[in-house]
Amino acid sequence: MNIEQNDIDTTWIENLALDEINMEESGIVNINEHLNPLHLLEESSIAFVEELRDLFELYVTRFNECRSDSSKQHQIKFFKISNTINDFMLFRNSLKLVVARRSDDVITIGFLSNSGGLFAARLNNEETASHKLHEIRAHVGTFNNIEWRFNGEKVDKHSLVKHYLSEFIRHSAR
Repeated sequence: MNIEQNDIDTTWIENLALDEINMEESGIVNINEHLNPLHLLEESSIAFVEELRDLFELYVTRFNECRSDSSKQHQIKFFKISNTINDFMLFRNSLKLVVARRSDDVITIGFLSNSGGLFAARLNNEETASHKLHEIRAHVGTFNNIEWRFNGEKVDKHSLVKHYLSEFIRHSAR
């Protein structure tokens, strides 16, 4: 088996080595830290939102490039939300799509309109959107494997971004 190092996330082993060095220097031993998922949930939620942000940014940039011949008012603007680790929002024609870490195990996604308040993206076969946020929840499995789920089903980041961005573009079109 030939594995490329670029294909593997080695952050956990690097952190383990640094923890061991810190343990030797401080004399404080924490032998059970890897069994507590709280730290892992925080890392996972930050990484998950960063991956979503990167995908949204990629597609928004491409959408804006395709719309370059038209007015700037049709372009989607991308904002980071201040005083948060990595929450962000998209804005166009008085509609906002907000992606936020509500806690280490819950990420919320929803629309905020100047006229209609807060609502979620429509799901399959829904005529209207609900007036609540969608929640993407962490599921901690065996060996502290963390999966992100919506309504109990595993989330595919690419499908999620495609769905929400399509809804956002259609709702914000004028």
